[in-house]
Amino acid sequence: MKLVDVHAHLDFKPLSDHLAVALENAKSVGVKAIVANGVSPESNRAVQALAHQHDIVKPAFGFYPWHIPEYEESILDEELDFMNKHNPVAIGEVGLDFKQSEFNHYKTLYSDFEKVKLVQKQGFEKLISIAEKKKIPIIVHSRKAELETIEMLESSSAKKVIMHCFMGKKKLIPRIVDNGWTFSIPVVVTKLQQMQELVGDVPLSQLLTETDAPYLGPSFPAVKDSSLHSINYTTSDGAPLTSCNESANVLLSIKKMAELKGLTENEIADQIFLNYMRLF
Repeated sequence: MKLVDVHAHLDFKPLSDHLAVALENAKSVGVKAIVANGVSPESNRAVQALAHQHDIVKPAFGFYPWHIPEYEESILDEELDFMNKHNPVAIGEVGLDFKQSEFNHYKTLYSDFEKVKLVQKQGFEKLISIAEKKKIPIIVHSRKAELETIEMLESSSAKKVIMHCFMGKKKLIPRIVDNGWTFSIPVVVTKLQQMQELVGDVPLSQLLTETDAPYLGPSFPAVKDSSLHSINYTTSDGAPLTSCNESANVLLSIKKMAELKGLTENEIADQIFLNYMRLF
């Protein structure tokens, strides 16, 4: 089987502290490519360096929605110039995030939620433009802003769109499918009914696999799957951190998707790898 993880954050702790082991685990279950998503200027540089060091790592340059308002517009423009001058395989992680609790978390920095939304949209529009200019995929975050995200992508005539961990309303799924876009399915498909229903509703030709590692780990029993290696992750105080995700766990998604689609694991994996090759 040839497997892919189109959305991971390899530069994030604690995963970055155990990266060599995580990459070996991924290779051992058949992962051929891990698209490392950047989220800021610093993260994009880290992703670029990792891609130079490891053939399995493919760099995507992005700007997380909530990071965009943190930077001066001149810094964002400099980063857009960096993206234009280099050759990422995708633009991501980018998009919109209008979750109220996120604003509450950041409100010491941002006093006006509507202004934050506007700044996110302005940045996202520029990032879409880069992806279209380069004719590369755009990996999209759309939490609590799914409709606005879709409308912006449609108005830009975006083509190679990958909806990351889509949790929007069910009625929006056919619209995304009709646009020819793709959904990347995280490992939480092993336990979330909404994600399982999405897999059932979307043609296999428009599905990919992701982990969002080190986030969105699978349910605890799934982590103990005997076919996967496990890393003894620990926190700074030495306590085990069992929820840390890694790219090898895309195999768990393949198994669950095979069950949901009534196909073999090889059939699912083969088509998803073809989908990846078509986009990237």
